[in-house]
Amino acid sequence: MSSSEITSLVPDGARKAYDGLDTDASKNFHDTRHTDEEGVNNEEHQTEGGFLKPLIFGGLDGILTSFAIVAGAAGGSMPIPVVLVLGFSNIFADALAMGVGEFLSSKAENEWILSERRRENWEMENYPEGEIREMIDIYEERGMSREDATVVIKTMAKYKDFFVDIMMTEELALMVPEADHKIQSMKEGVVMFFSFATFGSFPILGYVIIPALFPGCGEDVLFTAACVITGMVLFGMGCVKSMFSSANWFICGGETLLLGGACATVAYTVGQFVDGLIAES
Repeated sequence: MSSSEITSLVPDGARKAYDGLDTDASKNFHDTRHTDEEGVNNEEHQTEGGFLKPLIFGGLDGILTSFAIVAGAAGGSMPIPVVLVLGFSNIFADALAMGVGEFLSSKAENEWILSERRRENWEMENYPEGEIREMIDIYEERGMSREDATVVIKTMAKYKDFFVDIMMTEELALMVPEADHKIQSMKEGVVMFFSFATFGSFPILGYVIIPALFPGCGEDVLFTAACVITGMVLFGMGCVKSMFSSANWFICGGETLLLGGACATVAYTVGQFVDGLIAES
């Protein structure tokens, strides 16, 4: 399980209580959801956040890469066919590269974490006293008394697999992945690919759809439309991101729009600068 999934596993009732800073609602939620009628823990979790990173990262990278091509082409006064060829070929090639990269990097990170867990497990089997002493020291540094830390750690140490996972978290700040981590990594790669390709297509699609609907439009109109579309999508992505945090949707949307707009401005400026150098030569 990735760290983004861990942080997203917050019950909806608890999140709403926190968003409203409603202590009574928080107490009621924890009291009522503790067990269902059969006495079984029935806590529901929000799991979509596990793919938030590849979704937002892929979407932002895709639309900014695409708009950078459009802005650079507009700044360099390139014809529309060149924009379309460069845009679509670059978007789908980059989307595939980003998807594969996300899969390989996630898989490599999980494999490294599991190798560290094997090392910790070996140390626990061969010198448990040393590992227990290290954990007692850690808990003492965090404010526990020596006596309480000793009781807690020695109790957890009776359950070896559980204790090794705790050691990974407390000593190395690493979250042990699930057994199906390769499938999870593959899913993240697929989300990255489609997010990059989908959002990256928006600025370029305007160069296809608008001329078909309004044949007389000039390049300035097409570029203006691409700017508007890009701005709307950037703001929308920021709003979606706010759904997985306690941040205000308008602030998140404005932040994403501002940062994305800065990147787009750089691309347009560089395109104009290079076109001016070529024209002078």
